[in-house]
Amino acid sequence: MNDYPIVTDENGVPRAPVPPSLVTVTRVVYALHALSILIGVFTGASIATAFVFGWPSIIAVIINYVERSDVRGTYLDSHFSWQIRTFWYAFGFACLVGFVGFILSFIYVGLAIWFIGFFIMSIWVVH
Repeated sequence: MNDYPIVTDENGVPRAPVPPSLVTVTRVVYALHALSILIGVFTGASIATAFVFGWPSIIAVIINYVERSDVRGTYLDSHFSWQIRTFWYAFGFACLVGFVGFILSFIYVGLAIWFIGFFIMSIWVVH
């Protein structure tokens, strides 16, 4: 038998036990994403581009994928899914804004599209 605490959901149904090391990994991944956001806030990069293209977030997503099978069936599974989904949605939105902004730059509205799009994405990432 293991010595991990049994976690139950809101209905009292026991969930898979979680080793403390996986909780630590989850916290490290959140810290890496937070570091990317802080890099975007305190440097010349925008929050959105630092989150999507910054090394801390890329390392965090790699850790998510490597450790994902270990958290299946635990409450950490939803955290890992959310972290991965947030990264890829932000990446897709950045590509869309970049492409549309580039195309529309030929009629002089692309810069506004870039500014507004990345501003909105930055608010969403920080949220």
